[in-house]
Amino acid sequence: MEQQPIPRFKNDPVVVLILGIITCGLYLIYWNIKTAEVINAVSGKEVISEPIAIFAGCCMPVNLYFYYLAGKEGLPRIYERTGQYNKDQTTLLVVMGFLFPVVSAMILQGDINKLYED
Repeated sequence: MEQQPIPRFKNDPVVVLILGIITCGLYLIYWNIKTAEVINAVSGKEVISEPIAIFAGCCMPVNLYFYYLAGKEGLPRIYERTGQYNKDQTTLLVVMGFLFPVVSAMILQGDINKLYED
């Protein structure tokens, strides 16, 4: 199976935190869309649809579902692609997504950034 090119979306996790707080979470809508594009490209299929990514930025139950999908379906493919040990972070992402969504975004961004290390 031919691998799709991965869209470039590398940010410092601290920038995700700061922009998420400064914009009162609006930045997370954009961040969710870009993250979904990366996860879908790495997985080779649509794991997170664009409507889910958009609504995850403004609706709590959808937000938890977004982090569930990212942890359960997306991160294992990222770990596989980067040669890392496959650890299940689904519970951590969902719990932190409920309490502090920006922290879940930081954790996910840190793992996504490893795709772009040479």
